[in-house]
Amino acid sequence: MLMIADKIKELREGYGWTQSDLSKKLGLSRSAVNAWEMGLSTPSTANIVDLADLFRVSADYILGLKSEIVLDISGLECEEREIIIRLVDCFVRKGQKNKLRDG
Repeated sequence: MLMIADKIKELREGYGWTQSDLSKKLGLSRSAVNAWEMGLSTPSTANIVDLADLFRVSADYILGLKSEIVLDISGLECEEREIIIRLVDCFVRKGQKNKLRDG
């Protein structure tokens, strides 16, 4: 299970952001983000909510309580949602095939 520090770094890097980029988006110092990622401090509840909103994941994901990422596609048109669902299904099937091949 990844720790909060690892989750924040993983999400930040996944977006291609530097610590400075993330700190600006949150209105915090870069040293605060660095301290989170180093495990020297933990974000406040309000910061966890802000991180979840910013990264479009649940607070439970950031806290390491859930391993799946939930994507809110409710604001999309029906056809757009169907495209996203088909794309995710494609990746899931590919991952299952790779597990069978490698396993």
